[in-house]
Amino acid sequence: MFYVYILQSLKDKKLYIGYSTDLRKRLKDHNSGGTKSTKVRRPFRLVYYEAHISKNDARRRETYLKTNKGKSSLRQILRNALAKDFSQGRKSSPK
Repeated sequence: MFYVYILQSLKDKKLYIGYSTDLRKRLKDHNSGGTKSTKVRRPFRLVYYEAHISKNDARRRETYLKTNKGKSSLRQILRNALAKDFSQGRKSSPK
């Protein structure tokens, strides 16, 4: 399987969108500081993921979620998961 995942930084509440074939390992990599782009924003929590059979479909979905339209869709999908952060005056936006 190929996974598209959304992580939320517990430090700055921002979201990170990624792609992996091993979701558990990838989350551990992010939280251990093994990922250069997210090292300073850890720890993370997994807030959403999708499983795809096709690598191309997963990559296309990841790319879409990083667009403005995709970020808007993502906010709707995650509105309940992120409601606590919004209600406390913090904005969570995909990066």
